[in-house]
Amino acid sequence: MLGTWRFLLVVGLIPISHCAASNPSIGDTVADLRFKDIRTLPRSLADLGPKRAYVFVFTTTSCPLVRRSIPKLIELDSRYGPQDVQIVAVNVGSDDTIRDMAAQAIELEAHFPFVKDVNLSCAKALGVTRTPEVAVLNADKKLVYRGRIDDQLRLGGARPEPTRRDLEEALREILDGRAVAVAETPVDGCVIESPPSPPTDLPIPTYHGDVAPILQRRCVNCHTEGTAAPFDLQSYTAAVSHAQMMAEVVTDQSMPPWYANPRHGKFQNDPSLTKAERDTLVRWVNSGRVEGDAPEQPAATDLAPRWRIGKPDVVITMLEQHTVPATGFVPYRHALLPYVFFSDTWIEAIEIRPDNPVVVHHCNMAYASKDGVGEETFLTGHVPGGQPMDLGRFDNGVAVFVPRLAVLGLQIHYTTTGKEETCRISVGLRFPRRTVQKQLRHVLLDPHRIAIPPGDGAFAIRSQKTLDRDINLLGMFSHMHVRGKDMTFFATAPDQPRETLLQIPNYNFEWQLGYELEPGTKHLPRGTVLEAVAHYDNSAFNPYNPDPKRTVPWGQQTYDEMFNGFMFFVDDNESLNLTVDPKSGIVKRPKD
Repeated sequence: MLGTWRFLLVVGLIPISHCAASNPSIGDTVADLRFKDIRTLPRSLADLGPKRAYVFVFTTTSCPLVRRSIPKLIELDSRYGPQDVQIVAVNVGSDDTIRDMAAQAIELEAHFPFVKDVNLSCAKALGVTRTPEVAVLNADKKLVYRGRIDDQLRLGGARPEPTRRDLEEALREILDGRAVAVAETPVDGCVIESPPSPPTDLPIPTYHGDVAPILQRRCVNCHTEGTAAPFDLQSYTAAVSHAQMMAEVVTDQSMPPWYANPRHGKFQNDPSLTKAERDTLVRWVNSGRVEGDAPEQPAATDLAPRWRIGKPDVVITMLEQHTVPATGFVPYRHALLPYVFFSDTWIEAIEIRPDNPVVVHHCNMAYASKDGVGEETFLTGHVPGGQPMDLGRFDNGVAVFVPRLAVLGLQIHYTTTGKEETCRISVGLRFPRRTVQKQLRHVLLDPHRIAIPPGDGAFAIRSQKTLDRDINLLGMFSHMHVRGKDMTFFATAPDQPRETLLQIPNYNFEWQLGYELEPGTKHLPRGTVLEAVAHYDNSAFNPYNPDPKRTVPWGQQTYDEMFNGFMFFVDDNESLNLTVDPKSGIVKRPKD
């Protein structure tokens, strides 16, 4: 008999963790659980707040039973959430990224939190071995139920209806103050797989041979002295000093910052590390952080601040130096730049450059003309980790237009650092060196009727416009405030199915990036409906939420909310054929 049990354990017919002596039993108290949210922030059981019951369902993006089971949990959440029952989807997919997990929540329209069990510590603490297995804690954090949602779904098929709704019965008993009659049930699902061990036959990476080239390509553009990044990565000493943090953020894929779901669209400014690059950095951190042999003549690194658009033709600097307090909330500041465009002007590249970038969360720029400022006068913005607007990268003769007698204005969101700071912002302009064929234009989806209900974890807002011309789409940009959770851009061409252009599943207020398409890759005809759908997290689980009990209106300040979905394009049928003076941006007139 003992030999039979050993055989079953070896071949995996009995999950090893359920046979281990340390497996938690029904009635055991679970002191804490640790996981990461969609923003890659470390969270814990305590962050869920006091509840009458906690339901943890273990998920992956690939298990077919998970996809079919989530609607059951959504329905339970609608009925039991108001009764102080917290449902949490815990992702344990070894190949699933946090971004994949966040995208699954959008796809399945779930409002409860999705979190990542990075090292399977939650699964072990609750004795869970399959997906979509469920573990339920009561208000005292005691494990009172573990098993299936119900008995309807099986890997090989399904009943028309369940004969017993095990999870719902358990919740009813908990809320009635009774013991759970059937506290454990068998689970038919996908086995939770531990991440594969890293290969042992690969050469140990060295800093100079393997790591430094990756950092130079991907990281030092921001992690250089004088930028908004908190530390530089220009040397072996610096890399070693931040090695553990570097391994964590590249594993989470929170660095370099990029939030587009790779399933939808391809973007020319994607800075993401390849899997090979991530693996190399993590192996270097975990294998001794070997320095290796430095090159005999190391490449000189220019640490001096530089214009990323090249030498500007014009530099305009704010007259006033702004003071930023040490702590607290800083309302948006506005500044007009001391420069008047006395003629119609075409501009190919714009860079917004603070002299103290660490205090600038973001800065938007528009022109003000005799007709005022409006949606159509927006030009570009600055965010840490983003790129300046350089239309030369598109290589299609596109430029922005600023009309005669206009001036440039800045809207600046400062952030505090713990000490009083100052900042003055300059703007560099580069004029076209080639014939201008097309004007950069944009559509702004910007609904103002916003009223986000208290406690809603995924409140949806939609906006759409219809194209009045044939266009070549060049890029998209999303702006929300601290309750912003995700935004997805769609296009529905006449007589065609709706297409997803860009999905930002885990929007991050700190990294508001632009997403640039390769020119010529996305043509949309007149009559196409452009749409954006965003979700807002006004729940207490949102770590940045100023007040989850408040109905949130539209407003420019961070404690209110906004919905900005920018879509930049050129007119497919436009051919301006303008020759521009490269020193002034003014169209050259033929001689009389």
